[in-house]
Amino acid sequence: MVYGEFLYKAGPWPYERRVVCKVEKPENQMVYMYTFIVTNMDSSPEYIVKFYCKRGLMENFIKESKSGFNFSAVSSHSRIVNANRVQVHALAYNIFNWFRRIVLSAKMRKQRIDTVRLKVLKIAAKVVHSARYITFKLCSSCPYKEEFHDTLSEIGKLNVQLE
Repeated sequence: MVYGEFLYKAGPWPYERRVVCKVEKPENQMVYMYTFIVTNMDSSPEYIVKFYCKRGLMENFIKESKSGFNFSAVSSHSRIVNANRVQVHALAYNIFNWFRRIVLSAKMRKQRIDTVRLKVLKIAAKVVHSARYITFKLCSSCPYKEEFHDTLSEIGKLNVQLE
């Protein structure tokens, strides 16, 4: 990775602004990836890129909480009702993140709640009870069988202790 900076003035801008850039070539790829950030911060280019990446990550968490857990729904005129609703949604978001970290496979951990819902939770299955086992019978054409079985296997490995 190479970091750099330069001054740039776009057409409608009244003055030049600082642009920080990062150039990287990911392994096993032939093209370079460029990142440009227009900023007024007085820090090193490396710090600014890391700062904005963390900010973008946080904005993605907020976006996921709004779309996946309906954080933005405030349906009452009462502040207390709306505050309680947001707290319940935050609890659901935290429980999902624990679920994500503990039982989802490495390739599914970075996926958003909508994708996890589609691949793991919204699956039509027939539940068969026998004397010793509970079996989930999935449709033969289910595209997410592997993800479902991997997640179920990880859940089975959990050592739950109730006090």
